[in-house]
Amino acid sequence: MNIFNKEDVTGRIQSSLSGFLRAAIVSLLVLAQFGMVFIISNLLRNYSVYLYSLIQILSIIFIVILINDDRSSSYKMSWIFIMLTLPVTGYIMYMLWGNNKAKKKIHRRAQVKIKRGFEYLAFDEDIINEFDKTHPTQSRMTRYLGRCNFPLFKNNKLDYYGMGEDAFQAIFEDIEAAKDFILINFFIIGEGVLWDRMHEVLLKKISQGVKIMFLYDDFGALFRTNKNFKKDLETEGFHVRVFNPIHKYAEKLYMNYRTHQKVIVIDGNIGYTGGMNLADEYVNIIDRFGVWKDNAIRVMGDAVWGLTVTFLQMWEISSEDTRVDYNAYRPTKSFEENDVYCHVIADGPSNNPINPIENIYKQIINYSKDYLYITTPYLIIEEDMRNVLIIAAKSGVDVRIITPNIPDKKSVKILTEYNYGPLLKAGVRIYEYTPGFIHAKTIINEKCGIVGTINMDYRSFYLHYECGVWMCDNEIINTIKADIIETIEQSKEITYQEWLKRPLYIKIYQMILNLFSTQM
Repeated sequence: MNIFNKEDVTGRIQSSLSGFLRAAIVSLLVLAQFGMVFIISNLLRNYSVYLYSLIQILSIIFIVILINDDRSSSYKMSWIFIMLTLPVTGYIMYMLWGNNKAKKKIHRRAQVKIKRGFEYLAFDEDIINEFDKTHPTQSRMTRYLGRCNFPLFKNNKLDYYGMGEDAFQAIFEDIEAAKDFILINFFIIGEGVLWDRMHEVLLKKISQGVKIMFLYDDFGALFRTNKNFKKDLETEGFHVRVFNPIHKYAEKLYMNYRTHQKVIVIDGNIGYTGGMNLADEYVNIIDRFGVWKDNAIRVMGDAVWGLTVTFLQMWEISSEDTRVDYNAYRPTKSFEENDVYCHVIADGPSNNPINPIENIYKQIINYSKDYLYITTPYLIIEEDMRNVLIIAAKSGVDVRIITPNIPDKKSVKILTEYNYGPLLKAGVRIYEYTPGFIHAKTIINEKCGIVGTINMDYRSFYLHYECGVWMCDNEIINTIKADIIETIEQSKEITYQEWLKRPLYIKIYQMILNLFSTQM
């Protein structure tokens, strides 16, 4: 049976009461912290005569600290706004949650495990020199990525899927043929038809002796899986890890840092990544926001090892003491030589403030000559990212961006539209996908591009662990370009004049939302 035929199946969204209760408990703990902050603040107001001078001194101290902070300007502006609005409470909130020392300790522990994974990556200078001869401009990107611990791989076969249902159809076929191991990492797990089919196939592979390592984000599965989800899988023979349980660091508000990565590796020979998650809407079995357009890339070749290492790094981070034998997950076959070049890139909050993925996005934009096409569900970008897009458009590059017409988060959609203005004015062409919600995360120019899990927003660049495949191959870039052009034909172009005619209340609301863009 083809599970993606709507006439044969009925999709579902399963709500988990235990998930809502757990989230409610954590929310109450967080609110209790906020309550204590406000109580202390009000008590201190009784000493207003003395506090006035102290507030003036604190204002200077905290603003100097923030100005010299190495985090983004949006982050700094958000905290300055909070402190100005709540002079006493804001300072206490910043000391508790804006101060990054406690979070840095957690990030450092993650970085130790990430660095251990990098030790298993080999850097072949001959491949880089060979690439440099035929792609001198793109080789600047490859050398940058190499210095960020992402080696350049060749000998790859790439397949692109412009819809989630097409990607999962191929994934199931590859899983059915697995012999040794399957590595799976998703952000969202939603019990439904897609999960039932995946569960059935994976149980079959376990019975055949295939090792299944299953990793998912706690928040991503919290509301749509039953309370015994992990325990049941382990009983069935799955090896399971859950990333960052939301209650674990509630006092540090660390639940904001998630793994948004999607990785599937079969026998070390075939790998997938892309925007899709493991829930029915991603394959259009159910209709949540119109037609759900997602995409994915399938890699067969040397670059799969990069996806394997990325998965195993996150696997180790998700356990206190577990150390993995990386060599046990090496490819089980050799690949035919060719000149299809790839980097597997990954990023996360433990890298802050140096974010390789954000930087390679900027390089793709800067090095574009003819065209630059982007698909993203969210367009909440920093000033420096906006500027490089504007410079590209003003330099004669055909810059086009596709965002959703039907949003999954209304406030994010409103803020996305706020960011249209300066881009449209500079000549960037923006389209909204009218059939529904575009969740695909893609950036390409005429020579190279990335398909992965990365949204064009602060959350992806600074708060989430993300991954993707950087590709330099004319055939695959042309295939992706054709899909984007076809998507544009189904989309509505937004004009600058139309943007200017937004109602006044929307303009005011957008300006207020923009103050909190780092948390959207």
